[in-house]
Amino acid sequence: MVAVWRIATYHRADEPVTAPVTKFGGQPTWLGDPQWPLSAAWGTPMRFVGQIALDPEFATGEGRLAYLFVTHGEHGRDVDEFDPDVIFADGGENAVVVQPGRFAGPTSPLVSGPTLYHKDGSPAEYTVDLVRGEDPEPLSTEAYLALPDDDRDRYFEAVDYDKVAGTVFLTDEADWPEGGPWRPLLRLATNWTPFYLNLGSAPVAFAFLSTDGTEGRLLVQDS
Repeated sequence: MVAVWRIATYHRADEPVTAPVTKFGGQPTWLGDPQWPLSAAWGTPMRFVGQIALDPEFATGEGRLAYLFVTHGEHGRDVDEFDPDVIFADGGENAVVVQPGRFAGPTSPLVSGPTLYHKDGSPAEYTVDLVRGEDPEPLSTEAYLALPDDDRDRYFEAVDYDKVAGTVFLTDEADWPEGGPWRPLLRLATNWTPFYLNLGSAPVAFAFLSTDGTEGRLLVQDS
C-alpha cells in the first residue's frame, strides 16, 4: 500500500495565509528568494495555484514547499487566452518550484503575482484538511487493462480522488514526465474545486516530485 493524504475539506481563508502550509490561492509563502515562473510563450508571470508542504514521508528533508503555477488568463479572458501547452509537463506553460530545490525555467523575483480567483472573479485562498490513508500499489496501463471488469472499476475508484501523494493512474502513460524518477505529489480535478481554473473541458491536474524532493513537474489530462 502507498501512503496518501486525501483532500477532505477546503476552508476559505478570512485573511491571507502566510504560514508554510498546504494551501490553494493567495500568495506563495516563499522559503527562499522568490522564483515566480514566467510563461514560455508570453514571458509574463504564471498564475499561482497553490503550495504543498512536503511531508518527510514522501520527500527528502523537512521544511520544504512545492509551489504550483499555470499559464492562465484573467477573469473573463481565460477562454480567449487559453494556452493549450498548459497541459504538457514540458510545454513551458506550467511549473512546480520547490524550495529549497532547483528550477530550470525562467523566473522573476516577484514576491506576489497573479493568483486564483472564483468564477465571479473574486480572489480565492483556501487551506485544506488532509486525511491520512493508503492507496493501492500503482499499476501499469497493461496490468490495469488485464484486470477483470469489476476489479478494474474498483481499482480506478480507489485512486480517482483529489489527494497529496498516493497512487496516480494516468489514462495515457505517454504523458508521464520525462526524466525522473518521479513520485506523485498532487491529484486535483480542477472542475470540482471551490476556486476556478480553466485547464480544459474535464481536466485533472497531476503534480510530481523527484525522489530527492528538489524539483517537480505538472501535467494535465483532459477527457
